Amino acid sequence: MNQMQTPDLVTCDVTDGVATLALGGGVAHALSLAMITGLHQMLDDLATEDVVRVVVITGPGHIFCAGHDLKEIARHRADADQGRAYLTELFEACAAMMTTLATFPKPTIAMVDGIATAAGLQLVASCDLAFASPRATACLPGVTNGGFCTTPAVAVSRNVGPKHLMELTLTGTPMTADWALAAGLFNRIFPAGTLEAETRSFATTLATRNPGPISTGKAALQAHRDLPLHEAYALATPVMIEHFMDPGRLATEAAKATAKTFKA
Repeated sequence: MNQMQTPDLVTCDVTDGVATLALGGGVAHALSLAMITGLHQMLDDLATEDVVRVVVITGPGHIFCAGHDLKEIARHRADADQGRAYLTELFEACAAMMTTLATFPKPTIAMVDGIATAAGLQLVASCDLAFASPRATACLPGVTNGGFCTTPAVAVSRNVGPKHLMELTLTGTPMTADWALAAGLFNRIFPAGTLEAETRSFATTLATRNPGPISTGKAALQAHRDLPLHEAYALATPVMIEHFMDPGRLATEAAKATAKTFKA
């Protein structure tokens, strides 16, 4: 077991090939500029850490992540530019971190046991998979504060259909875990008491899979998803060929062939 941490912001525990990132920063796990920076650095480090095969992100307690730190934003309203420079830095840093998460070369899983709102829901939607408990909720509340959840909607729109997206953004209403499951934001719902064990079991099994084809396969999926059919196949076919030529796969095939020979 290895541990890394950005004090009070993000802690990382690595066990059996699974890196679990636990958000800190108080009970709401708000995405302050420092939190975003720390999480981005952690992801950059884990991307090249060979022992890590899967990343799980969780916000302990009944708030997964309450989005951006509104108190921090409010403090910068006293700046000469009413906070424009700070907001520019904040949202550009957030976009960069979310992009890194969405294009991460290893499988990522959000474990959601509570409220995921605004940029917190953006964080969930930027992961490959999301496992939740029945008490999890999904919300894009910008309209209720005189704004609109425009940047969180970038990630969420890649998970849900346009009608579900409009319901989230135009009502600002918290949606239940069942709603989020049906909409495509959550993959599975487990009882709160077993959510962590179920997520860890899934992640640990996934960590045993051959990492090379998973990395290139994920990248290919993202690249061809919005292409016309013939262009998608043209992109995916050479990647598929390389999967079959991957050294890890060749070694597995050779081991199975040897085992069959001995059995015969």
